[in-house]
Amino acid sequence: MLLLKTGDQSAFSYLYDNYAGALNTVICKLISDQHLAEDILQEAFVKIWNNFSSYDATKGRLFTWMLNITRNLTIDTIRSKGYKTQTKIQNSDIAVTTVNNNSNENDKFDTLGLREQTMQLKEEQKKVIDLAYFEGFTQEEISKTLGIPLGTVKTRIRSGISVLKKLLVT
Repeated sequence: MLLLKTGDQSAFSYLYDNYAGALNTVICKLISDQHLAEDILQEAFVKIWNNFSSYDATKGRLFTWMLNITRNLTIDTIRSKGYKTQTKIQNSDIAVTTVNNNSNENDKFDTLGLREQTMQLKEEQKKVIDLAYFEGFTQEEISKTLGIPLGTVKTRIRSGISVLKKLLVT
């Protein structure tokens, strides 16, 4: 504990080696995305390292303190607007991929006149929808092709799909 309070990196490495697995398990119980879980774990250890001076052994065990930091960080991530938006985008991508992989469903696109429906979208939404779903571009490829940020591509796709849903339901 003394080494950790003085900022000893070998003590911190020991801490990481012995507690990372347990903390990662806690994160994975709350979030199913392994890459995001790894990011949260890394951020948790940075927070533990930067705030170790605030740890008070009289208030509880070290593991409990670390667990609370990790759990709170995970909950904050889940509650964040970015996480909710990303989850919606991923769910939309999965739904569209499922439809695209079924050749019978592809025939239904023609009968629905989906390409015609996209003409009612804003030009910026139409471009990204056309590239993503009719040309087969990934979101990263669209970002590079149009020279816009990846987040903007995702937002435009999501809003375009939302408009198309409304058009097709009515």
